[in-house]
Amino acid sequence: MNRKTLGILAIILIIGALLFSIGISRSEQPQSMDTDAIRTQAVSTYAFSLTGTLAPRPTASFTLTSLPTFTPAGAGLATETNIPVNKCYNLIWLKDKTIPDGTHMNANQAFTKTWQVQNTGGCAWAPGFSFSHVGGDAMGGKTMVLREPIPVGAKRDLSIEMVAPAGQSGLIQGSWRMADASGNYFGDTLSVNIVIGDSAPTATKSP
Repeated sequence: MNRKTLGILAIILIIGALLFSIGISRSEQPQSMDTDAIRTQAVSTYAFSLTGTLAPRPTASFTLTSLPTFTPAGAGLATETNIPVNKCYNLIWLKDKTIPDGTHMNANQAFTKTWQVQNTGGCAWAPGFSFSHVGGDAMGGKTMVLREPIPVGAKRDLSIEMVAPAGQSGLIQGSWRMADASGNYFGDTLSVNIVIGDSAPTATKSP
């Protein structure tokens, strides 16, 4: 062969080699692209599984509401246990100033019984209020009527003139109370206890 023929064959071989290499690269490119696409899809799917499929954990939220109040029927109405008591007038016994309980007397002996009391109510005692016998033996005592007011908190002596009864012996007892102008009694009951003769008395403290 001459040089010209060899040159043509060489060119043909080179062109064939180039065409062959190009064919191989074209046949391998789809595979490489498919592999890359698969990897990309796998990464996307994994990333989505970490973020997209996991819903945020719900946070419990509670709103406290006040419970309804229950008011029983009749609430607010006064009951027998809390009905206000009228304490306008009250009297308490402080002490016996004369004739202590158990004092011995002779029949027909005159004496004056005096009690010390205090106005512990919410109102003054008005003129016209009476201090009178309410039980036992009056021993000749008469009702005493107030001539002047006695203010709240004031202490006063209440005195009644009496006479030891005749024809009786032993313990003689009488009871006295204060009343308002309408005759309504209030406060402590005051008592007088004397002994006629030699009988031993049974002591009873006033009131």
